[in-house]
Amino acid sequence: MKIRQVDVFARNLPFLGGVYRLSGGRTYEGFDATFVRLTTDTGLEGWGESTPFGSTYVASHAAGVRAGLAELPEAVLGRDPRHVDRINDAMDERLVGHLDAKTPIDVACWDLFGQAVGMPVCDLLGGRTWDPMPLVSSIHMGDPEDMRTRVTEYRARGFMAHSVKVGATEAEGGPALDAARIAACLCDRETGEYLIVDANGGLTVEHALRMLRLVPGDADFMLEAPCATWRECVSLRRRTNIPIAMDELALGDETIAQIIADDAADGISLKISKTGGLTRGRRQRDICLAAGLSLSVQDTVGSEVAYAAILHMGQSVPSRLLNCVLDCRYVDTGGLADFDVPVIDGGVLAPDAPGLGVTPRLDVLGDPIATYS
Repeated sequence: MKIRQVDVFARNLPFLGGVYRLSGGRTYEGFDATFVRLTTDTGLEGWGESTPFGSTYVASHAAGVRAGLAELPEAVLGRDPRHVDRINDAMDERLVGHLDAKTPIDVACWDLFGQAVGMPVCDLLGGRTWDPMPLVSSIHMGDPEDMRTRVTEYRARGFMAHSVKVGATEAEGGPALDAARIAACLCDRETGEYLIVDANGGLTVEHALRMLRLVPGDADFMLEAPCATWRECVSLRRRTNIPIAMDELALGDETIAQIIADDAADGISLKISKTGGLTRGRRQRDICLAAGLSLSVQDTVGSEVAYAAILHMGQSVPSRLLNCVLDCRYVDTGGLADFDVPVIDGGVLAPDAPGLGVTPRLDVLGDPIATYS
């Protein structure tokens, strides 16, 4: 089986809540999504997606994804998509870095691999656990009571984890407002729920320490990506007993290894497109498992295609170290593919259809913006 054609598609995914607010005054009204379809000489088609969270989250943006993709077809055309490591080697030889651009090709190769052998991707990643995976909501910054209401709404849908955004400026209310946000989102907590307090790298060490001193002493949560730099995050970790997860600074194999060497965190947020796809994600999963780091499996944002990749990777993580997975369809409009995965008893399972188990809607995606063959 050989890759004979690469098609690239683009769609805008408006944010369902109007304006998504992050620390540092960052706002987002929609997300520019890029999709890749790989067609083989056997007629099979595989799909992948990369949708950056704007251009102010990490060093990636949608135009950069598509510019990077333009460099890669020559490296993969004529190759067997089932040889996922060799595909990644070929992409790396053609283009240094730009993992977000390599993600949709890598994920599409796994989709083809699964279809070719009649197995779901999670089984190829090491085997599914069959344990329902808790879904995490994404609660953007706002008034504490408004955030509490949104947590309640997600709880009613069966979500067992919540990612609560913080990072108020001093003019907005500073650490006191952020502490109030945390308290409000925790006050109705039910047994088994998991809370992530996510600053997206937007706090100084001073702000974080002041905030943590203001939250109730028995507050139970994971603090994610508190500061923008490695030094600040490590400094904060040495001065608090709150568990810390890395996200924006966990960018590749070498940073995961450095987290472990520096004892810089208790867990990571493994985002498929940020980490370069499922091949690299599998490797980083194993590094974390060997070191005892917990994982939440997510993506920056995306449609049903990105969600399918999240579920297959999450289903391969032992449940004792899996905190949650993200259903990004609750962040943006989605609706670009058929993918029915119901929430049952507070969790989800990856589909058992071959490959990713997702069927994009070509009538919604439209025509390719680029084709390589």
